[in-house]
Amino acid sequence: MSIPLLFGPYGSAQLPRDVKEYGVNAVWFHGFNEQSFADCSERGLEACVEFKTFRADFQKHPELIPIGADGSPIRYGRLVQGICLSKKDYLAEIEAQLRSGLQKFKPRGVWLDYLTFAGWFETPEPDLQESCFCPDCIADFCQTAGVDATTPERILGSYAEEWKAYKCGKIARFALRYSALIKDALPDCIVGAYMCPWTPGQFDGALTRIFAQDYKLLADAIDVFTPLIYCKKSGRGPEWGREWLDLSPGFVPADRKVQLILDAADYPDNLLETATPGVQSWGIQMFAGAPLFQDRDKALVFRRSVEAIRQPG
Repeated sequence: MSIPLLFGPYGSAQLPRDVKEYGVNAVWFHGFNEQSFADCSERGLEACVEFKTFRADFQKHPELIPIGADGSPIRYGRLVQGICLSKKDYLAEIEAQLRSGLQKFKPRGVWLDYLTFAGWFETPEPDLQESCFCPDCIADFCQTAGVDATTPERILGSYAEEWKAYKCGKIARFALRYSALIKDALPDCIVGAYMCPWTPGQFDGALTRIFAQDYKLLADAIDVFTPLIYCKKSGRGPEWGREWLDLSPGFVPADRKVQLILDAADYPDNLLETATPGVQSWGIQMFAGAPLFQDRDKALVFRRSVEAIRQPG
């Protein structure tokens, strides 16, 4: 399948009618939103869905809170992703929502979001906790890995690598399941995944150890990987996206695309740094980026950057 370079904002804010003049050819928005599809159709833009997977309101659904290594529900603040992946009823709801949206709409792409184990990485000092150790998850691990380990202490002390492999495999299988549903309904639909923006060695291997996102295992399901390069939120400089891209051939399979999502809060320096010589992003998403196109000067920066990415060097 040929995957086009797609450029545009993420979010539901209204775009000006002349937005295509600035290199925008796509919009990403949350869920199967009828108004967003209509707006894209009216402006001749590709409609791309951000589909929420493993994220829930823990105030409303405390039963979904993963269990930490101390046997208690994990610590969490206002922002958290990841749920207990033994909750089959909730998992069935996620799948039903995806099926329903695909029956009603025809997005150009579906980007799977929060496809990880529990945690939060959009912060300079992440609170990284091992999870998910409820009895059902432990039993599933023991059966899958062929080990006898009934406590978090035993698992982490004697079977840490098997535990990491189990978690990464579980996320990869969910990705394959969701990707198959998308491709069965819409064979030409792009399947993307929003990713923890860390390289494999950062934070003691937390990309796989905590979040269970393994690029090689996910590659069979995902066409486009989209790391969340939110510089200020993560305490990083505007060059972060460029640095990440240049390192990416070392861990992203060569036959898969990488498309950054940048934060409008870091604009324009983050985009200008990204659209420089080196490994190129396969298009660009701009989180909360719609207001940028209400300002002609900012919109022209976007257009020039799109041109640089399309014709590197």
